[in-house]
Amino acid sequence: MDMLIILFLLTSAALPLASPDPNDEACLTHVSQTLKDPLKNLQNWTKPNFANPCNGFTSYLPGATCNNGRIYKLALTNLSLQGSISPFLSNCTNLQSLDLSSNSISGPIPQELQYLLNLAVLNLSSNRLEGVIPPQITLCAYLNVIDLHDNLLTGQIPQQLGFLSRLSAFDVSYNKLSGPIPASLGNRSGNRPSFNVTSFEGNKDLYGYPLPPMKSKGLSVLAIVGIGLGSGLASLVLSFTGVCIWLKIRDEKMAAEEGKMSNPMPDY
Repeated sequence: MDMLIILFLLTSAALPLASPDPNDEACLTHVSQTLKDPLKNLQNWTKPNFANPCNGFTSYLPGATCNNGRIYKLALTNLSLQGSISPFLSNCTNLQSLDLSSNSISGPIPQELQYLLNLAVLNLSSNRLEGVIPPQITLCAYLNVIDLHDNLLTGQIPQQLGFLSRLSAFDVSYNKLSGPIPASLGNRSGNRPSFNVTSFEGNKDLYGYPLPPMKSKGLSVLAIVGIGLGSGLASLVLSFTGVCIWLKIRDEKMAAEEGKMSNPMPDY
C-alpha cells in the first residue's frame, strides 16, 4: 500500500500542472485596450480573466480557444469592434489562428505579427485597415490562409508572400493596392495552388496575371504631349510661312517703287 502511495506521488510530481502564461496575459491586456467594443460583446474581457484565461482546453474569454493552458485561437468576428490591432498580439506566441474579420478596425497591420511563428490562419478581412501589407509576415512560415479583402490597404503586394509554401488561400481583393502582382502568386507551380482573378480584383492600380490586361483610358500621357508638341510645331510653321509671304509681298512692292523712281525725269 505504501508503495502505491509513493508511486502516485512520484507520478503526480512528474506531471506539472499548466500555469497561466504571462505572455498571454500581456497579449490579451493590450488587445482589450486597443480594441473598442461599443456593443459590449466582450464583457468578460476583464483583467482578472487575463491573468488566467485558460483552464486546460476551456477559455473564460468569448472568442478565445485554449490548448493546454495557452491561447491558440482568437475569433472575434462580426462584433462591430473598432480601434486598432495591438502589436502586442505577438505575445500570444502559441496563437495558430487570428480572425478579426467583419468589424470596423482601422490602422495598420502590425509588422510584429511576424513573431507569431505558429500562425496558420490570418483573417483580417472586411475592416478599415490602412497602410501596406507588411512583408515581415512571411516569417510566419506555417501560414496557409491570408485573407485581407475589403480593406483600405495601399502599396504593392510583397513579393515574399509567394514563397509561403503552405499558402492555399489568399485574398487581397477590393483594397487600394497598386503595382504588379508577384509572379510567385499568380503563376505558382508544382504543388502550390494558383490564385485566380477573384483574389486580386477591385484594386484599381493593380495589374498582371491573372487580372485581364488594363484597358486604355483614352489618350496616354505621351500621346497628349505629342499632340501638344505637334500642334505647337504646326502653329510655328504656319506663323513662319505667313511672315515669309508678308516679307515677299513687301519686297515686291519696294522693288516696284524703286523701279518707278529709277525712270529718267522728263524734260520741260
